[in-house]
Amino acid sequence: MDGESSRDVGMAMESSMWHTCNRSHNVSFFYHLVEKHVSDHWRTRDVLVMVLGLTVCVIVVLANLLVMVAIFMNRRFHFPIYYLLANMAAADLFAGIAYANLILNTGPWTLELTKQKWYIRGALIDISLTASVANLLAVAVERHQTIITMQLHSNMSKRRVVLLIICIWAVSIIMGLVPSTFWNCECDFDDCSTVAPLYSRRFLIFWAVLNLLTFFIMVAMYTRIFVYVRYKNKYTSQHTSEMQSHQTVVNLMKTISMVLGEKFVFYSLLLDFSCGSKVKFRRSGF
Repeated sequence: MDGESSRDVGMAMESSMWHTCNRSHNVSFFYHLVEKHVSDHWRTRDVLVMVLGLTVCVIVVLANLLVMVAIFMNRRFHFPIYYLLANMAAADLFAGIAYANLILNTGPWTLELTKQKWYIRGALIDISLTASVANLLAVAVERHQTIITMQLHSNMSKRRVVLLIICIWAVSIIMGLVPSTFWNCECDFDDCSTVAPLYSRRFLIFWAVLNLLTFFIMVAMYTRIFVYVRYKNKYTSQHTSEMQSHQTVVNLMKTISMVLGEKFVFYSLLLDFSCGSKVKFRRSGF
């Protein structure tokens, strides 16, 4: 009986230690916890990926900066839809900066980060992606409203556009700060993600599902626009109808392709949930 009691007490103490909220653990602890290996030296492949990634980031930043300058300097573009496109360019520019920061703080440097720097690195990515997706949805809503009502430009006032842009960034910042403030796995090691070891797997799934829902809403809107335009084209001349239909299809495919590219990140998060298993605590070294 004494042996069984001691064993029960030991198991209870181990369980208590496992679920106790101890925020003193460092980044290395969580990477070992989910058995995510990080190389302690730079390999040739790592250097090539870094150089290529930084090159792409520079191109993204410069390209979107040119889009923003062109929209704000050309009075013909001073309409709500172009303000939203400029805001989307700003979100993508911010994403380029966020990914550059990620690249410069990855590889062997990852385990040297403090938890605060690690959370900031992730928050910048979350904010930029959320802002980009939110802008895509705003553009889809604006295009839907404008085309269905047969307007050349949206009748949305500049004040409403500014408020919408402010709301987009406010929501994005909140979503970026959620993991570092309260929705992480520092108090529940079983919930640690294999993609982002300090993040809660449940948060990543919530974030992915929310963005997938946004994607389906955009697809539904663009599908309705396509059907509507095809219906209207039946009442125009045959030549004009073919030209407009072709252009509509091309524009819609460009938009959908851009959306699918954004969603690739969120599909990877879903794979983390579906393929991840309950982690086992490594006592060695801790």
